[in-house]
Parts: sequence; structure tokens; C-alpha cells
Amino acid sequence: MDHPLIDLINAKIEQAEAEGAFDNLEGAGKPLPSCDDPENALLNRLVKEAGGVPEFVSVSRELQKLREELRETGDRVRRRDILKDISMMETRIELARKAYR
Repeated sequence: MDHPLIDLINAKIEQAEAEGAFDNLEGAGKPLPSCDDPENALLNRLVKEAGGVPEFVSVSRELQKLREELRETGDRVRRRDILKDISMMETRIELARKAYR
């Protein structure tokens, strides 16, 4: 079953073509860029344009904050908790890096 608005969508596209809206587009006549992951190309591009980063990058940033907190903390109990968190973060980073490859 087609989308209920398919006729309207096609009419708008045809109207835009007739008005030249698709003439002289950037990259027209050039080959599409190569893509390592064609199934997720659009999603990857949108995430990148929105400032998204791979998980291991965001976890690395969290790890850096924990290390700074560790340097500034004198409380032994809190330091022990931070060291546990650091250990978990390092493991998460390794898993995320492997998954990214």
C-alpha cells in the first residue's frame, strides 16, 4: 500500500522539477562519494552533522573528567569509588573501540 500522500508528494516533486529547483545543484554530474557503510550512510551523515561522536570518544571525555576529579579529591572513599568508575570506563572504551571497527 502506498503512502496516503504519495500523489501530493509526486506532484510537488514534478512542480519543483518544472520550475528548475533541481538545476545546478552542488555536486551535480559528479560521482557520489564512496561509502564504507551504505546501509547506514544517511544516519551516519546526520549524526556527524549534528556533532555526534562515536561512543568511545564520549566515554573518553567522561574518563578525563573522572581523572581530574581523582586528582582533586582527598577523600579515600570517594577516591576508591572514582578508581572503580575509571576501571569500568576503560573497559567500556575498549569495547566501544572494537565495536566501532
